[in-house]
Amino acid sequence: MRIKAQDYENVTVIELQGEFDSDVVDMFQKNIMDIISKQKSGIVLSMTEVSFVDSAGLEQLLWARDYCNDNNCELRLAGLDENCSKIFEITRLAGEFDKYTELTEAVKSFT
Repeated sequence: MRIKAQDYENVTVIELQGEFDSDVVDMFQKNIMDIISKQKSGIVLSMTEVSFVDSAGLEQLLWARDYCNDNNCELRLAGLDENCSKIFEITRLAGEFDKYTELTEAVKSFT
């Protein structure tokens, strides 16, 4: 998986590409913690290029949501494909996140 971050004022967009699984847990956590340390008010995870999320990936998303909440930051997900959306539904996590179809929609939701 590749992770690319880009700042838009007080919001950071993290573009994820590839499979979100146990191989990227440490790298993902480090990125989230680095962004939070910069006093950002929001993070949008762009999931458009994510082809698969396993249980470790889901656990990291829940961790990121909680870590953001604990540090006065909000987390949004954008661009979940059909496969990832089904994974969220099957695991009953669909209602645990603010999800947006489009990245721009998610970024604008912070204004």
